[in-house]
Amino acid sequence: MALVPYPLARTLLFGLDPEDAHDLTLAALARIQHSPLLCTVSQPRIDDPVTLAGLRFPNRIGLAAGLDKNGRCIDGFGAMGFGFVEVGTVTPKAQPGNEKPRMFRLPEARALINRFGFNNDGLEAFLANVRRANFRTQGGILGLNIGKNAATPTERAVDDYLIGLAGVYPHADYVTVNISSPNTKNLRALQSDEALDALLGAVQQRKAELQREHGRKVPVFVKIAPDLDEDQVRLIAATLKKNGIDGVIATNTTIARDAVKHLMHGGEAGGLSGAPVFEASNRVIRALRAELGAGYPIIGVGGVMSGADAVAKREAGADLVQIYTGFIYAGPPLVTEAARALKARG
Repeated sequence: MALVPYPLARTLLFGLDPEDAHDLTLAALARIQHSPLLCTVSQPRIDDPVTLAGLRFPNRIGLAAGLDKNGRCIDGFGAMGFGFVEVGTVTPKAQPGNEKPRMFRLPEARALINRFGFNNDGLEAFLANVRRANFRTQGGILGLNIGKNAATPTERAVDDYLIGLAGVYPHADYVTVNISSPNTKNLRALQSDEALDALLGAVQQRKAELQREHGRKVPVFVKIAPDLDEDQVRLIAATLKKNGIDGVIATNTTIARDAVKHLMHGGEAGGLSGAPVFEASNRVIRALRAELGAGYPIIGVGGVMSGADAVAKREAGADLVQIYTGFIYAGPPLVTEAARALKARG
């Protein structure tokens, strides 16, 4: 079991600038993850296996992409009981992201706002980190999340996704195509009908080539936004099915501010995550399930702050559940709580 009480660690971390606390935590976890000190944060993994998209997940709780953009701490997070860990978003070339400050806490709402803008060290450095990780050999499922560089024109976005897909394919259990971050200019335009169809068609063609080249099938998921109306969700669902995409992750952060506009930092630009996005995410999940039918893989993410929230994601139609902001507020105990609740739910 973890030896460091998370409430104590959180008090110390929340006394720092949010991004500084984030960087400090990742740096510390990277240092200890392959040492005996890993016991200070590790905890048993709840055994609740489920097969989805041809993959056997040890349990239904995963770490959402964005927390470990460079894949530096895969084994560290894996030791905290996650059934699957998703890292990235990685872009072909390294980029600094948006100007600081770009991360803000809204503790009254149990929320965060970030406008990082896919800051990462690039594909080559990312893959070097992934290769060093042992999480997959220990039974965990690893998702690698790909995006486009900010400097790449939207009309050339497909090129970046194909570079990313080819790079991560040999090392991933599944690949996520991120078209829903609000922090890269015009990225969400790729969710429109024609643009999405063109992108996913090209991704599936390259995936088929990579499958033959490497002799293994790697599922591809698409991550979408919560700020979609019913018609948009319907079009996205139809496009996913048309192009044979293996699954969908719902949802990314929201640009809506109704729930937090009265709070300090509530008006900051960027993506809002945490409790305020919970219902919007569930609404999209329910709509996707209605359109995609039973059996189509859906990973639910957005505002999971408790085991009950994780169960609500399942009730909305998600097969698996990811956490990010809830993990920052509640720490590793949330992984166990949520996984245990989902196991009890069945």
